[in-house]
Amino acid sequence: MNAPAKSLMLNHMNAHEVSVGSRRLLFHIPTTGLFDLDPLSAELLDLAREMEGAGGVAPGDLKARFDGRYSVDQVIDVVEELLDLDVLVRPDRPSAIRSFPKVDRFPLSTIVLNVTTGCNLACSYCYKEDLDTPAQSRDMEYETACQSIDLLLKEAVGRDRVNVVFFGGEPLRRFDFIKKVVTYALDKARAAGKGVDFSVTTNATLLNEEIVDYLNAHNFSLAISMDGPKSLHDKNRLTVGGKGSYDAVAKKVRMALERFTARPVAARVTLTAGVTDVEAIHRHLRDELGFAEVGYAPVTSGDISLFNLSSEELYAVFEGFKRLGAEYLEAALEGRNTGFANLHQMMTDLHQGTRKALPCGAGVGLLAVDHEGGLNLCHRFTGSDLPTYGDVENGIAKEELGEFLTGRLDKTGTDCASCHIRSLCAGGCYHESYARYGDPQHPTYHYCDLMRDWVDYGISVYARLIEERPDFFDNHIGPRGGHQQVTIGGSGHEALGAGSLTAGPA
Repeated sequence: MNAPAKSLMLNHMNAHEVSVGSRRLLFHIPTTGLFDLDPLSAELLDLAREMEGAGGVAPGDLKARFDGRYSVDQVIDVVEELLDLDVLVRPDRPSAIRSFPKVDRFPLSTIVLNVTTGCNLACSYCYKEDLDTPAQSRDMEYETACQSIDLLLKEAVGRDRVNVVFFGGEPLRRFDFIKKVVTYALDKARAAGKGVDFSVTTNATLLNEEIVDYLNAHNFSLAISMDGPKSLHDKNRLTVGGKGSYDAVAKKVRMALERFTARPVAARVTLTAGVTDVEAIHRHLRDELGFAEVGYAPVTSGDISLFNLSSEELYAVFEGFKRLGAEYLEAALEGRNTGFANLHQMMTDLHQGTRKALPCGAGVGLLAVDHEGGLNLCHRFTGSDLPTYGDVENGIAKEELGEFLTGRLDKTGTDCASCHIRSLCAGGCYHESYARYGDPQHPTYHYCDLMRDWVDYGISVYARLIEERPDFFDNHIGPRGGHQQVTIGGSGHEALGAGSLTAGPA
């Protein structure tokens, strides 16, 4: 057998394997592509691991392992595919010079308007540093909101649609203000030749039929903060007077879910110390109240450590996530979606071929405007000690914002540089890092192992679905340019339903 010349070595930086039953899958770390390994490619990777201590796989090793079982062309084809993926490398290849381009473009798609700092609830775990009681509320001026819309449309380079998010405090305290801003945004977007979408996150206490019908008529995306059944919701989500808010919220939610038809309504759950039964929460919010989707945010960082989940509790949460994941998979194989947002988002990311150099769109596609008009990295930072990056009157402080984001691109010297989920996580939430370590640039090391395990679990779910129920993605995620299942060693090496190896989301 005349095998390819020179030795071959496995590049662990780019390859991670996940087993699903008898299948061996290769997760291509840089692109988040997922590949089935045929017997030849799997054995070749095994050989590369075996020969690491001997300086790599030499031509003679290939001949000894595969001669008489596979043709030379078959071996060469698989070697070349793995070389193209940079999963196999030559030991003598030049060292790659890693460069991190300066972030100097900020094509906004979303502006978050912190329309009021006042809230009629006093949730004990609230992260907002600029939160006030209704009597002490600091409200955004209409001119500030208009300048925010103008800035969004000016900076939305290449965007056909933009999104305006109303946030607080409790934003529905200023419903009349929101209506005026919506009218202004629609007029200005129309003049700019762009579409505009609206979103609001609310504690639901102020919802009434008039508000729900208005949001419905204007196609709002509606998210409601609710922590589960009464015993759990009332643990932390209290009125300013210290009473539980569940009864009022549940009544308003039932009314809203009956009247609001524009889009599926999502519940957003905050998991704090002592609150780990995600299955009971999901059953109540999804099955009993009727939310279309439920997403969970575990609290692991914050000034009030009393509310942070312990390591043991966080582990219990992720084990609960897996049990919810098993229900999600079972339903998906029947063509149904259980509304488990955390796993569904991962299915979306894997199917789209999402690759992240930065943790999220904060600072690039999204900025949050505080009540005074300052531009914050995201809504979580309004009122914090982190500097703002310009204001709506003078525009984005692009040099300072670019320096911050460019700094996060460089993973040198961090565990992120070699982590197999680095293209899905990119170091974790800026605010989580800020709250935990006092530095928004610091990777969120405190739950890395759990996140890696969770992504591996998600990959196994995705692999089952793309093989057994590919129409689930068409019906519940939408056409994303996904491809049919292809095996390394077959015709080409496109990922399982994740788009091409070089393309981002379709």
